[in-house]
Amino acid sequence: MPFFLVRNDITKMETDAIVNAANTALLMGGGVCGAIFKAAGVHEMTEACFPLSPIKTGEAVITPGFALPARFVIHTAGPVYHDGKSGERDLLQQCYHNSLLLAVEHHCSSIAFPLISSGIFGYPKQEAIEVARSTIEDFLAEHEITVFLVLFDKESLLAGTKLHTSIEHYIDEHYLRKHKEVRELLAIEAMELEESRSTLHEPNLEHVLSNLDEPFSDSLRTLIQIKGKTEVEVYKKANIDRKLFSKIRTGGGYVPSKRTVIGLAIALELTLDEADNLLEKAGYALSHSSIFDVIIEYFIVHKHYKILEINEVLFSYDQPLLGSQ
Repeated sequence: MPFFLVRNDITKMETDAIVNAANTALLMGGGVCGAIFKAAGVHEMTEACFPLSPIKTGEAVITPGFALPARFVIHTAGPVYHDGKSGERDLLQQCYHNSLLLAVEHHCSSIAFPLISSGIFGYPKQEAIEVARSTIEDFLAEHEITVFLVLFDKESLLAGTKLHTSIEHYIDEHYLRKHKEVRELLAIEAMELEESRSTLHEPNLEHVLSNLDEPFSDSLRTLIQIKGKTEVEVYKKANIDRKLFSKIRTGGGYVPSKRTVIGLAIALELTLDEADNLLEKAGYALSHSSIFDVIIEYFIVHKHYKILEINEVLFSYDQPLLGSQ
């Protein structure tokens, strides 16, 4: 199931569960914790938490959501950040993992997290995002649940990083321009690769993409086979849920959205030309007049196929995310 970054008030999230960045005593605090207690009902939430406290750092417990849109609140106590060498990362990973386990045990299909420990507990936001992403990604590889990470401050996600500098430079060079050097280079490399093939029996991906007149669903199945991937691997890496993938795979004339096709291209680790051909099969194209498209092109050109990291960048630029909701 997919994972998304959103800007929202976590108390307004209409998910099966939301997560409270709690203290070990499970008492009403400030920030996110205080907001959740107030939205749920201070008396009701305090009464529900009392028999469950105290908890250890990294542990998680569950209560009803009371007046919240969410059915449940999962309370987890994040670590206070000292120097990054005192077990903070392991404890923060436990917060996310244990909360997700509780959600699955209570048959939740969706859950929303705040960025745990990144407030008064002092965990650096970029590191906290990386821990959240990697832990959630590992969990989703084995479980079916939609996860939201609720953030307020998008500016701090990339600021000062090498990735931010590189993307900014790429956007400056390509956004609203007609430069074709990268594509021409890729075309030359593809031509050289084609000429170097020693047997006609070896499948040629670009040839398959450019010549198939079959429905998109059949083209996708062919690509998955050529790339040596499983369907489960592809839809999870594309950040789409099983139901949407089944709809695409079944065909029947259904054509997925541009963002979904791009997600599938990322999951299949296609080159830029290959991605262009797959998009064309669905009636779409990448354009340098769209900052969203330029960012996607940047990651494909640089063979960076981690869709959750791509979504962090898209989120930072106020662009729609890849995947299904």
